[in-house]
Amino acid sequence: MKKTATYIALAALATSCAFSPKASMGGDGGEVTGVRGSALGEPTPYGMVLIERGSMQLGPNADDSTWNIKAQANGASVESFWMDETEVSNAKYRQFVYWVRDSIIRERLADPAYGGDEEFKIEEDKEGNPVKPYLNWKKPIPWRNPTEDEQRAIQSVYKLNPITGVTELDASQMNYRYETYNLTEAAKRKNRIDPTRRNYNTDVPVPTENPFISKDTAYVNDNGDIVRETITRRLSSDYDFLNTYIVNVYPDTTVWINDFENAYNEPYTRLYFSHPGYSDYPVVGVSWEQANAFANWRTDYLRRSLGKQGVYIEPFRLPTEAEWEIAARAGINENKYPWAGEMPMTDDGCFYANLKPGEGNYVRDGNLITSKCGTYEPNDNGLYDMAGNVSEWTSTAFTESLDKLTSDINPEYRYNAAGEDPYRMKRKVIRGGSWKDIAHNVRADLRAWEYQNEQHSFIGFRCVRTQIGFTKGKVKVKK
Repeated sequence: MKKTATYIALAALATSCAFSPKASMGGDGGEVTGVRGSALGEPTPYGMVLIERGSMQLGPNADDSTWNIKAQANGASVESFWMDETEVSNAKYRQFVYWVRDSIIRERLADPAYGGDEEFKIEEDKEGNPVKPYLNWKKPIPWRNPTEDEQRAIQSVYKLNPITGVTELDASQMNYRYETYNLTEAAKRKNRIDPTRRNYNTDVPVPTENPFISKDTAYVNDNGDIVRETITRRLSSDYDFLNTYIVNVYPDTTVWINDFENAYNEPYTRLYFSHPGYSDYPVVGVSWEQANAFANWRTDYLRRSLGKQGVYIEPFRLPTEAEWEIAARAGINENKYPWAGEMPMTDDGCFYANLKPGEGNYVRDGNLITSKCGTYEPNDNGLYDMAGNVSEWTSTAFTESLDKLTSDINPEYRYNAAGEDPYRMKRKVIRGGSWKDIAHNVRADLRAWEYQNEQHSFIGFRCVRTQIGFTKGKVKVKK
């Protein structure tokens, strides 16, 4: 059987820390003065605003008989974090897709089957010692005047549409491979490598067998097919907490047709993601899995730009549900929306958000579908479109009894569903409502959910990033 070579964009895994202790032991007069350290000075994240650490009552704070909603607020506090001021746009997500495309091209340019230009992949350090191979991003792709082999490598990621005759990117090849270390599971006492540290009760015998752990893995089989599975085995090393994912990152552009029966939405299917006219609109047709892949790539992209491979930086990620709600409601318990009051518009008729103002009337707020990111006024935190435009993925797994399962400090409920799990276990929380929702459904204190592998024309996302140790915090005391 002929084997098919499958090329996948790879994300580097950071394995070391940026902490560098200054261990000066002299000149302190014999007193304990402490050992200070230095850390990587990370720049203020581009396009993000700082949400100060704070607390509030999450969920509805009052009964709403019209919608049969009971007050069920729960107090919670979260650490300071940066949040994208707008939803991730088509332009930003397109940068991710093109990075994956260019990675595949570079892999092929280095492949002997396409000419084997060794400059596109680095396999030795400056001293000539072998290193784990990685792509050379300083070597430009020869888009102009390529050789015959280079042209074949470049054209290999494109395909000719037999109907339209247009050459277009082959979405099926846009696969991104990355690894994440599950520190939460690794840190649990029951999962410690040293069995003597799993239980400090000396009356209990030290376990002779390691616990079972589950990890996600993905690989390409001999036929070139991507295989994703969850494996269960005895704990043997820290690598058992390293999860591997291969995700096709191209958005589902057909959502505009599949979400709406008997509607002429073909122009959006053809143009919404690819046309420059929609560059500043929120990306849609992206699943929870694809949004997580984007966040991982964004972290690695920053690390590479800083020239700090092998150095830890706080990762970009999806917001927890608690972070999202506190940011949206500006930490004000009385707010049902990202703005004060009950109405979706000002007294003079200006809308606060892109939503569905009336039966069959989408355009009263000035838009038919999505609007450009940042079209409407921001909330008190400087965040745009926290209501309407597109619903947003959070990292939180959906369960009806969330308040009984989570802590009140940085609350989060995660469940990494295995492939064989019931489909209902693959639900993730979405928040904020969208352009197709009425005012009630864009409330910032209400929850909704969607399956993690689903893609829709009304769901997008934004990223957050924890701020570590550099904020004084604000204490508000009500008199």
